[in-house]
Formats: sequence, C-alpha cells, structure tokens
Amino acid sequence: MTDKDSLSMWNRMREELDERGYGLYAVELKHSGSLIGLLGFHWADFEADFTPCVEIGWRLVPEAWGYGYATEGARACLKHGFARFGFDRVYSFTACVNFPSQAVMQRVGMRKIAEFNHPKVAPDSILYPHVLYVKDTFRKIERE
Repeated sequence: MTDKDSLSMWNRMREELDERGYGLYAVELKHSGSLIGLLGFHWADFEADFTPCVEIGWRLVPEAWGYGYATEGARACLKHGFARFGFDRVYSFTACVNFPSQAVMQRVGMRKIAEFNHPKVAPDSILYPHVLYVKDTFRKIERE
C-alpha cells in the first residue's frame, strides 16, 4: 500500500473503533512487543446477500504465520464479541485460494455457508471468488 492508502485505512479503522466500539486491534508479540499485524472486527457493508454484518478478520506479517497467533486471537475476539458486544452472529470471508485463513475459521468453530464473488475485487483477479463462514454463538470457540 502507498503511504496515502495506509493513512486512509488507518483513519477508517480509527473511525470505526470510535463509532462502534470495536475494530481491528494491533497484534503484538508478548516477548518482544513487535507489531505483527491486525486482528478483530469490522463492519462490512459492501453489497452482498449477507451484509451489512460484523466480520472477524486478521492480517499478519508472513513471519508470524504458522504459530497459532491468528487462531488464538480470533478465539479471544469471538468470546469478547459475543459476551461484551452482544453479537449474535459473526462472519468471516476470504479468497477461495486462502487456505490458511479458512483453516483458522474452521479451528475457531466457524462453518462454511457459501461462496461468492467479492464485489470490491476485480473479476479477473484470483482473489475474486470468496468463501463465507459464520459463527452464531460463542460456544465451541474453545479447542474442540
């Protein structure tokens, strides 16, 4: 992303946090304090059959992949979202080719309910086809 794009994303994230009380949170390593990414909730309002909705998502630097950070963070966020914010349903979606994120969704007890073409992705992109997962309650967030 360009500096301008990054600043714009940051501003949107701050606004959402201020307006809704939730958002994407910084993920740091406890032992070093190093920032390794973002994880949390987002109000998704692009045009689709399931929107508007609360989405849970994550984006970690490649060096942090494979250590369970996304799964640990997603479990904690889901518990927090259902208990504190009173969410009755949380969605997650990703490109069909993003198998690691789909694995996280499955590990935290989400179930796949659909596939769709993401309206904000170019139709000729490999990232255009998406999968949609949902979690309806906070049960089964613990290791199953």
